[in-house]
Amino acid sequence: MTDQGNNNHNISCNPFAALFSSLADAKQFASSQKPQQQSAQPPSEDSGESQSESENSVSDSVDDNDDSVAEISRSFRSRQELCEQLNVNHMIQRIFLITLDNSDPSLRGGNGIPPRCVYLEEMAADLDGQDWLDMDNIEQALFNRLLLLEPGNHLIYMTSCSAVNLSADRDAGEKCAIPYLFACYQRANEELTKVPEKLHSFAVRCKSLTVSNARTVLLTPEIYVNQNIHEQLLDLLLEGFRGARPEEVVEFVEEVIAGLLSDQEVRTFEEVIVPVFDIFQGRIKDLDLCQPLLYFYLDVLLYFSHHKDIAKVLMEHIQPKDPANGLQYQKSLLGVVLNISCLLKTPGVVEGHGYFLNPSRSSAQETKVQEANIHQFMGQFHEKLHQILKSLLQRSSETRHLLLTWLGNCLQANAGRAKIWANQMPEIFFQMYASDAFFLNLGAALLKLCQPFCKPCSPKLLTFNPTYCALKDVSEEERRNRNIHARGLEKETCLIPLPPQQQVESAQSYSLLTENLIFTQLTMHLGFHRLHEQMVKMNQSLHRLQVTWQDAQRTGSPMSEQLLEQFERLMIVYLSAKAATTQPAMLHCCLNLQASTAALLVQLSIGNQGPEHVALTFPLASLHNSTLCYIPEFFAENMGDFFIFLRRFADDVLETSAESLEHILNFITVFMGNVERMKNPHLRAKLAEVLEAVMPHMEPLAPGVAQPIVFQRERVFCSYVHAPQLAEALIAVFVDIEFTGDPHQFEQKFNYRRPMYPILKYMWSKDGYRESIKHLANYASENLEAMNPPLFLRFLNLLMNDAIFLLDEAIQYLSKIKILQLERDRGEWESLAPDARREKESSLQMFGQLGRFHNIMSNETIGTLAFLTSDIKGIFVQPFLAERIISMLNYFLQHLVGPKMGALKVKDFSEFDFKPQQLVSDICTIYLNLGDEENFCATVPKDGRSYSPTLFSQTVRVLKKINKPGDMIVAFGLLADKIKSHADRQQQEEETYADAPDEFLDPIMSTLMLDPVLLPSSNVTVDRSTIARHLLSDQTDPFNRSPLTMDQIKPNEELKQQILQWLDQHRQDKPQQELGPSG
Repeated sequence: MTDQGNNNHNISCNPFAALFSSLADAKQFASSQKPQQQSAQPPSEDSGESQSESENSVSDSVDDNDDSVAEISRSFRSRQELCEQLNVNHMIQRIFLITLDNSDPSLRGGNGIPPRCVYLEEMAADLDGQDWLDMDNIEQALFNRLLLLEPGNHLIYMTSCSAVNLSADRDAGEKCAIPYLFACYQRANEELTKVPEKLHSFAVRCKSLTVSNARTVLLTPEIYVNQNIHEQLLDLLLEGFRGARPEEVVEFVEEVIAGLLSDQEVRTFEEVIVPVFDIFQGRIKDLDLCQPLLYFYLDVLLYFSHHKDIAKVLMEHIQPKDPANGLQYQKSLLGVVLNISCLLKTPGVVEGHGYFLNPSRSSAQETKVQEANIHQFMGQFHEKLHQILKSLLQRSSETRHLLLTWLGNCLQANAGRAKIWANQMPEIFFQMYASDAFFLNLGAALLKLCQPFCKPCSPKLLTFNPTYCALKDVSEEERRNRNIHARGLEKETCLIPLPPQQQVESAQSYSLLTENLIFTQLTMHLGFHRLHEQMVKMNQSLHRLQVTWQDAQRTGSPMSEQLLEQFERLMIVYLSAKAATTQPAMLHCCLNLQASTAALLVQLSIGNQGPEHVALTFPLASLHNSTLCYIPEFFAENMGDFFIFLRRFADDVLETSAESLEHILNFITVFMGNVERMKNPHLRAKLAEVLEAVMPHMEPLAPGVAQPIVFQRERVFCSYVHAPQLAEALIAVFVDIEFTGDPHQFEQKFNYRRPMYPILKYMWSKDGYRESIKHLANYASENLEAMNPPLFLRFLNLLMNDAIFLLDEAIQYLSKIKILQLERDRGEWESLAPDARREKESSLQMFGQLGRFHNIMSNETIGTLAFLTSDIKGIFVQPFLAERIISMLNYFLQHLVGPKMGALKVKDFSEFDFKPQQLVSDICTIYLNLGDEENFCATVPKDGRSYSPTLFSQTVRVLKKINKPGDMIVAFGLLADKIKSHADRQQQEEETYADAPDEFLDPIMSTLMLDPVLLPSSNVTVDRSTIARHLLSDQTDPFNRSPLTMDQIKPNEELKQQILQWLDQHRQDKPQQELGPSG
């Protein structure tokens, strides 16, 4: 064995060699210690002995002739702590990847030494030969390392292995301070699990240095050239949440933040963290809803909301400088997040939009798949938003106050979104208010916050305090102390006016539940309502564009390409809006909210102030000190909007919400027909549209379209315990909207009544509802002369008024359409000037739209009369009603089957919803339904304007032509004969009455009075049937406009006896006159 081998063997046998990571390290250490010991220790006989006594760890087997072993042994005996220091040096190298030792790598062992380190050359020179790191110089060394501009240029190999190691190069040469310090923090944590107990405190110290230096870096970022320290901190958090173990990043950042909070002399914590917020905001605004990266950023934001101090600074940071500017809230950090959506980022600009491209070339299945994908991401997005808001509300009273203040100011600043002009001036709208996406997402997050109490029978609901909405002139201190953060609610119109004598009994403070519910409903009012309106308009525009494009295609017009492009662009906008508004989880949450709101308002309407829900019973008690006067109308408007939206765009949701539907029916039953609980007639009329939306729909669909499942809705409607009251409420609101006080009430009422007809038709098909309607009719028949005309009597009067007006208008429009079509087909338009031709085309289009509307409505009114008369007869044959309905039916038959029918033969009846065959059939059905009543048959010929036997013969001919059942044709022929016999008798009587005195004639109708009555204020006598018909529409004396009701009129018995005597005398004289003198 060579001397070198012996030395190696002896050193390896030395027990102290175990302290080194390798034999080479031990030998190197021994070599370095030899000159130091020779200079430091003069020769002494006692020295070896004293060392031997103080150090017992030297092996007895050491060969004194081996200089290396002797030197290392003496070095350990003299400076054992240096052995420990060597281990500390290696540990520091492993943690910080820095070194002061630039010696030959082959002299170092590979065990426990990192492959690469940054050599701190300047510091090594300053230390004058010290090539190890210790606790005394590590802080300086770390500082020097952080200041290196290009640490990668100072890398050295720490072992003799020269293989390429990109990972080691990257780790040791990390240029960015924050990720470098975090990596050191991770390596320090790893060391704590491996090093011996005696080195534990040194590892803890190294770990602390990573934190303290990270704090220093954040406090003095300007000294780190070409580094964005705040961006590095954000990236660190981002990478942490993208990785498998984010908790280690959070632990590191938490310790750094604790240090920043404890030392705010150089910079405040706010000054450190706000630049991170700004970088976050700048990045996230460009992210897309369906980008996975977005959700890691949201995890970072969620972490910010979890940390009390960061959350406070965040909430202060998002408060706008101008709280009254609605758009400023969208430009805040939270607003930028809320603005992320599949809706168009710039309204009207589809370029660069990533969803539903080329919709006309995509199959329905492809569109459905893309919508489902968007819904999946929206679900995640809304859940993250919910967690963020929930965390901010729970973190501390300060962050909760700041968040609710932000919400309250935001909603007030954006209140203009609900104004009518906002939809008519989009260019101004988008400069003033936050976007639709902002409000849709905010609403979705708030809906989730409401879910814990959004169960219709939850006792928590009853803790809602409506007086919150009536508060005004509240100071900022009061807002904080009493939890009043919404603003401007006192200006809202409420369900009923506040009685003058009723004082607002406000609470000392308001619950978060109260604020949550109000904020959510207000957000839905400002956001969802507008999107719904836009979607309806887009749907209509798409239909018109499609029809126009198809016409252009048929005629080969060059406009077809341009029309197709318009259609594509609008379809992209529409499909994006539909995807954004129909996310299933959001709709489910909204359904829970609206059903719970319905249940709450019903409880308030019956005066329940207890802790548990009370069952609804009828009749309702009169209101006293009701809190309904504090409930804004938008609570009910939101509910209506939502269910109408579901009917149009997400009908399947209604079928899965049977329990909720019962609460909606309760709400409609209580409020729709009750002016005492909901004053606004327009809002009550809207509830009829809501009822139509939630009821089962049985209308036939286009071929190939699946019939919607309505089993659950059918079950709820048929088993509804308050069916009689619901039917009565519907008829009540039908009557009430005749007089809304609005200058446009005449046109409005037809739109309001449109949904009421299919509801009545459905109710009539169900035994329970039909019996309720018949009960109302029977009551009306028995109380025709009550002071206030019975509800059903007023309903029938208005129904006939509508039928007469609508069908008459429809006939007029169809006549005009036919004339214009003939002019166009004859080529008369071609010679016109361009402006004149455009005017003609515009007139044809306008008449077409108006004609179609009036046809649809007249079909409904006549159809309603047809099914009502099938089982209700008594009231229809009352003289004043029978005369009206007969004159109406005869007038329409004249135009539909008589000589005037040619004027209505327009091209393509279906384009204008003109259904003459159905109208003729319904009119004949009404005649047959009432034809068994002699009074009715006798009244038919009295219609001198339209009745003639020929008219009925023509009707029979048309019934045959349109293939109506034979029994119907026969029955109508028999009825015609019966009526003709009455007509013959009446003609004879009229000749008898022709010379009746003027005082016996009705002053309005100029017919012989059979039941004269005296009007008390004008003292004029009229026939009972005449004034009864007048008072149905106008409860005033027709001669002086004084108030008048049927119970005030008095029979004129004296005049009646004179008329009867005259009739008797005239009947006796008539035969003699016919016989003449010869008789």
